[in-house]
Amino acid sequence: MKKTFYTELAYVIGIIALAFGTALMERADFGMSMVVAPAYLIHLKVSCYLNWFSFGVAEYCFQAFLLIILSFLVHRFKRKFLFSFVTAFIYGTVLDAMMKLVGILPGQGVIQRVAFFIVGIVLCAVGVSLLFHTYIAPEAYELFVKELSSKYKKEISKVKTIYDCCSCLIAILMSFIFIGFLQFEGVKAGTILCAIINGWLIGQCSKLFEKGFEFKDAFAFRKYFD
Repeated sequence: MKKTFYTELAYVIGIIALAFGTALMERADFGMSMVVAPAYLIHLKVSCYLNWFSFGVAEYCFQAFLLIILSFLVHRFKRKFLFSFVTAFIYGTVLDAMMKLVGILPGQGVIQRVAFFIVGIVLCAVGVSLLFHTYIAPEAYELFVKELSSKYKKEISKVKTIYDCCSCLIAILMSFIFIGFLQFEGVKAGTILCAIINGWLIGQCSKLFEKGFEFKDAFAFRKYFD
């Protein structure tokens, strides 16, 4: 028999896994995922002038901007958009804590960096998979794709692909503007690898979770997030 996995717990563990995985990928310095690369580049640029503007702060500020854009695109502001920002704020706060934790881990060599990257990309896939199994509003990235797909009656996979490509192009452009044409930051070889295997990896994580667990709500809060 399958064991019970409460969706609220999936939300908490998902955020922690996603934040820890992102921090490990940043430490590896092989490139961030295309989804978070724009926020990371904003952090690199603004933190030169404002020391308190951390990666986590850049994340929820950028996601707030995405939610504003989404409101215009769907011609309304939904309650779930506000909950999505709350998720982004929690994630950003946890991300900053994980950045400090990962920063004290030993290892500067290539082998250690590769290990950080591999563990990081797996943890990110686990985190996203768990967040897909909860009713609580996800981050703006996932909500943006889901809402546009629903609004314009397009396949979510196609909307996701278009969003990822746009995000990658924006990150490359931002890297040129912020860093220069001779040096890439945020978008590197690891970004391309992540783009190739991330969807498959998330799918495999979901299959494993669904094979061993049955996701159920511990509390009757689902109706408030519809």
